[in-house]
Amino acid sequence: MVVVYSRADRIFRRIVTAGALTSLLLLGLIASFLIFRSSGTFRQFGLSFITGSEWFSAGEDPVGGATTALADADDVSVFSIGPMIVGSLVVALIAMVFAVPLSIGGALYIEFYAPRAIYRVLVSLLDLAAAIPSLIFGLWGIQIFTPIGVRWATLLNDRLGFIPLFSVEFENFSRSPFVAGCVLAALVVPITTSVAREVYSRTPRDLIDTCFALGGTKWGAIRSVVIPYGKSGVIAGAMLGLGRALGETVAIYLMLNLVFDFSFQILDSAGGNVASMIALKFGEATDKEISALIAAGLVLFAITLIVNMVAASIVQRSTPRA
Repeated sequence: MVVVYSRADRIFRRIVTAGALTSLLLLGLIASFLIFRSSGTFRQFGLSFITGSEWFSAGEDPVGGATTALADADDVSVFSIGPMIVGSLVVALIAMVFAVPLSIGGALYIEFYAPRAIYRVLVSLLDLAAAIPSLIFGLWGIQIFTPIGVRWATLLNDRLGFIPLFSVEFENFSRSPFVAGCVLAALVVPITTSVAREVYSRTPRDLIDTCFALGGTKWGAIRSVVIPYGKSGVIAGAMLGLGRALGETVAIYLMLNLVFDFSFQILDSAGGNVASMIALKFGEATDKEISALIAAGLVLFAITLIVNMVAASIVQRSTPRA
C-alpha cells in the first residue's frame, strides 16, 4: 500500500526532520568541542582522571590529600574527579529516593482524587513549579529547609548510627549530602510528577470502567490498571529527573562543602558534584585547569547520555505491546 502525502504533510515532515537532525548536529558539535578541548587532560592523566581524588594546579595548595612534595613542584598539576562523580551519584540517588514516591503519589492524587474545582489550578501550579530556577531551590534549602533537614539527619544518626552509611565523626549535618539530596528532591519532584500525571491521564477509560464494573474500588483500579499502564512513563519521568539531579549546579553549590575525598557517609559535612565543582573553579582556572574542567564536563555529558540511553531502553521494554 502506497501512502500519498499532501503538500502540507510533506512540508511538515521536512520541518520536523530538519529539527531532529539539527538537534543531533548540535549534540555532536557539543561532544566534539568537549573531546577536542579535553583531549590533553585525558592524554596526560588517563583513567586516573576519573578514579583519582586529587585536584591542584602548579603553585597552589593541594586539595584532596596530595603530597607536599608534588605541591611544591613548579611544573606539577594533578587533576582528577573521582570524589565528584561519587558525590554526584550519591546526592542524585538520595534525591530520587524521596522524589519518586512523592511524584507518583502527587500524580495519582491530582489525576484521580483532586476535586475538579482545583484540578486545573494544581496542574498549572505543577507546571509552574517545574520551571522555577534551581537558584530559588538552593536559597529555599539554605534559609528554610536546612533546620528541618538537620532534625531528620540527627534522627537518622541517633537511630541508625551503627550503620556506616549514617555514622559521622562530627555532627554537622547542615551541609551534608542528605540535606542537599532532600533539597534536590524538591527540585526534581515537579518535573517527575508532571510527566507521571500526563501518563496516568492517558490510561484508557474503558479499562478503568471495566474494573469498576467488576466491583473494584478506585484504589483497586489504580493499583491493577493505572499504575501498570503508566509504568514506562513514570520510569521515563524518573530518569528525566535523575538527569537533572546529576547535572544540578547552583543548588548543590549552595548546599555542600566541596571536598575531594571519597565518602559514602550521607550525613557527613562534605561532598560536591561535578557540575558545582566546574562552577566553583572555572572563574580563576589556569589554561591547563580549564582543559581539566572541560574534561569533567565531558565525563558528566557521558554519564547523562548513558542514563538517558538506559531510560530509553527500560521504557521500550516496559511499554505495553498491542
